Amino acid sequence: MAKMTELEMLQALKDFDTPSITNVVATYPLNPLCLGLYNPWTENWYTDQTIRCMYPELGRTVGYAVTCVYGLPDPGFNRLTFMDVIDALDASPKPTILVLQQKFPPEIAGKVGLSGGNMTSAMKAVGCLGMISNGPSRDLDEIRPMKFQCMLTGVSAGHGGMAVYAVNVPVSVGGMDVCPGEIIHMDEDGAVKFPVNKLEAVLTNVQALQKEEAERMGRLQKATSAAEVRAVFAGQSYAKK
Repeated sequence: MAKMTELEMLQALKDFDTPSITNVVATYPLNPLCLGLYNPWTENWYTDQTIRCMYPELGRTVGYAVTCVYGLPDPGFNRLTFMDVIDALDASPKPTILVLQQKFPPEIAGKVGLSGGNMTSAMKAVGCLGMISNGPSRDLDEIRPMKFQCMLTGVSAGHGGMAVYAVNVPVSVGGMDVCPGEIIHMDEDGAVKFPVNKLEAVLTNVQALQKEEAERMGRLQKATSAAEVRAVFAGQSYAKK
């Protein structure tokens, strides 16, 4: 069988939900199918409960991370604009997911409706499929027909002046630290990241894990006693006998 391209592997990862991806990335380090890429508790490799999926009906979204940082206008630094973000998205392998860290003062952080229909239309034009941000956004009805996934803390109708602080730098959004070029997999459960050089291993292992879990769940659904349930779980490397 011909070796899959990265794009084909990204597409294949959409067959699996984000919790399944976390399972092989780091969640169960004692399981032979887990790559153990991070200490599951101490490292920031997936999003926390502050991040909400705005369009769960879109299903799974997978792409290469492009990052940026936004905040209030700074008179001492005005060299970057949204067009620099667009250029970075355009230069990246496709498809992309924008990971946008918001650095606004606490008193206004919850009312920054940062990215709306115009910004989303521009991002879609250069191959971006979705955005993750540690703040709110707006124009949900306008964006919905675009089939562009948004993972946000919430929504807010307006905003004031804002500026781009940095493009394609390490960022932290919703408990997840992301570097440019990493792979992002996200759905209504949240998002997870992993290095692009682990793409093939993640796909191979999650395919094997799905077969293993389908067999186990089939046995559990046929069980009629605690003893039978215990017997099913006893065979798993991350379950106690």
